[in-house]
Amino acid sequence: MLFLRFAKGSDMSAFHNYPSKLLEQAVREFASLPGIGNKTALRLVLHLLKQEEEDVVNFGNAIIELKRNIHHCKICCNISDTETCQICSNTRRDANMVCVVENIRDVMSIENTSQYNGLYHVLGGIISPIDGIGPSDLTVDSLEERVRAGGIDEVILALSTTMEGDTTNFYIYKKLKAYPVKVSALARGLAIGDELEYADEITLGRSIVDRTPFEATFGGKKQGNSI
Repeated sequence: MLFLRFAKGSDMSAFHNYPSKLLEQAVREFASLPGIGNKTALRLVLHLLKQEEEDVVNFGNAIIELKRNIHHCKICCNISDTETCQICSNTRRDANMVCVVENIRDVMSIENTSQYNGLYHVLGGIISPIDGIGPSDLTVDSLEERVRAGGIDEVILALSTTMEGDTTNFYIYKKLKAYPVKVSALARGLAIGDELEYADEITLGRSIVDRTPFEATFGGKKQGNSI
């Protein structure tokens, strides 16, 4: 394609001399998404141009509707179509257990194991000073409010096995220590540094079933049970 020129020393994805300002603008918007470079963005835009107008309009409307109408559950902060998500409003779920996760992807991963029937609490991230994310940027306070209100017997900390995840786990444990609630953590069958969404369903499901009291992960003790 003659109208594309790679800048010398670039990442080979920096395109110039677009034949259309509209094309350039569309590519720029796609390239602003995480994990999407200019080369991939151009390929996606050119694909859309080949589609029927109705299909492209439906694609655009789906994104607009998502942004305008999505809710965050007023109880667990999960993404939802309504003020209260389907999990929190399901009376067949065990409301005495709350599993604390980083994001909706972790909720989906745990649900796929079919080994957990309690409720969730979505933090919206983990403590990461290097990224400028502190406790006040997460939903820890609303988790504490849920525990303070009573009715919760166990809080399961199901964050990634990274330094940031462990730091967040410990912070939450300290916040909840004053309440009569059991705090447990996933059994450490997951490799150190792993994120929940990348764990296979069997390993993740077993780590939930074999969860251990959070205190057992302290100091030089073996962290959890091996899977």
